[in-house]
Amino acid sequence: MYEYFIGKITSVTPHYVVLEVGGIGYQIYVANPFRYQVDLQIEQKLYIYQNVKENEITLYGFFDLSEKQIFLKLLSVSGIGPKSALAILATQDLSGLVGAIDNNDEAYLTKFPSIGKKTAKQIILDLKGKMDDIQTPTPMFDQIGLELEFNTEQQYLKESLEALLALGYTKNEVKRISKKLEKFDASSTDEYLRYGLKLLMNK
Repeated sequence: MYEYFIGKITSVTPHYVVLEVGGIGYQIYVANPFRYQVDLQIEQKLYIYQNVKENEITLYGFFDLSEKQIFLKLLSVSGIGPKSALAILATQDLSGLVGAIDNNDEAYLTKFPSIGKKTAKQIILDLKGKMDDIQTPTPMFDQIGLELEFNTEQQYLKESLEALLALGYTKNEVKRISKKLEKFDASSTDEYLRYGLKLLMNK
């Protein structure tokens, strides 16, 4: 089992990043790919979780150890798979997540893609009072063949919308916020994505 990789990020896509380690490029799925930047001069560390299925091995990456610990706790909940766990991590609202769990706030949890009332209840049942041991938690954000009806040629905006779809939000949900995102003044895909997640969590 891997704990972390140290290497150079050679590619960033809406779904994953490619981290080159020792001449090998690893495809690593992360919560917010645009949090990372292609940089062939600087080595970066990604904490790793290896998911092994009968006919597939998938790598998931995390910005720091606390992010990985939250992911593992979410995976321990019945009904939560890696994709759902990444979508929850993408909002990077640790205080909101812990607060929702401790206060039995099912409505907050069902705002995440693919999380229904049954799964929200299970998250609360399994994780209530069990989030305090996360090491050195980092503040989370406060925060395509894509045929959406918006008029923009901004690459950052397009990439952010593709990333939201990759996290599991529906096309209708993404369409609903696209107009507000168009009007948002951002200078990177990451900024658009953070704002988009805020809008979706406030639905």
